[in-house]
Amino acid sequence: MEIGFFCTYWGSEHLSWPVFLAKAKAAGYDGVEASLPTDPVLQKTMINQLEDFELKLIGVHWDTVSPDFDQHKKELVTRLNTLAVANPMVITSHTGKDHFSFKQNIELLLLAEEVSTTTGIKILHETHRGKFSYASHVTESFLKELPWLELTLDISHWFTVAESYLDDQTEAVELALSRTRHIHSRVGFSQGPQVIDPGYPEWQPAVDNHLKYWDKVIAIRKESNEKQFTFTSEFGPFPYMSTLPANVSAETHQWNINYYMKELLKSRYYAD
Repeated sequence: MEIGFFCTYWGSEHLSWPVFLAKAKAAGYDGVEASLPTDPVLQKTMINQLEDFELKLIGVHWDTVSPDFDQHKKELVTRLNTLAVANPMVITSHTGKDHFSFKQNIELLLLAEEVSTTTGIKILHETHRGKFSYASHVTESFLKELPWLELTLDISHWFTVAESYLDDQTEAVELALSRTRHIHSRVGFSQGPQVIDPGYPEWQPAVDNHLKYWDKVIAIRKESNEKQFTFTSEFGPFPYMSTLPANVSAETHQWNINYYMKELLKSRYYAD
């Protein structure tokens, strides 16, 4: 199974798009994960530059935030369709809201699936605080209701919401792992979605708990004879990064720990 490693544009927006792409390419990433502007001319320019650098794209939908449900639906469909025009490998979507009802969030998921069917672009739904998928036991209900529903797994959010590594929620987690098609490899812990540095020894238990679940996902996908799988290193800027090591800028530290995670996973999963 081919495993691709993607670089998040989140936190690097101070760089121009071509400078960011050149940096990601030089660091050995296979592609980038980013939202794209709604302006079709600017979007086309960005897509062409991706091709110039021979980098793949995973689209990110995060910016549908209206609390008004009817408006939220319209914005969701518009934004997903805009991203689909760029022909990304997949779109990872921050779908719904935790304060919407089960029925409302189901309606949003069905709308997203309509966009996916119409455009031919797979849409994955990210496990994320504040969204329909904010906790493992809640997401389980949606996965059981919609057997086609597939996930981008960012399990750091669930660790924080549950204040645990989910050892007491095995059934819900196992179902989610079986539906995972992309992973955001940020390391969180029981009191927050991001550790200071995954290379620090005091955070090894947190790293190990993430690896335990990621290993299971990779094993499931291999057993299913999947041809490819993807990771995005997604340690974020402030306020996710609330503490810095001495004498290191926030931009440099974020880049370094994302690169560290990419190399850790590359050596782990390429070894076999």
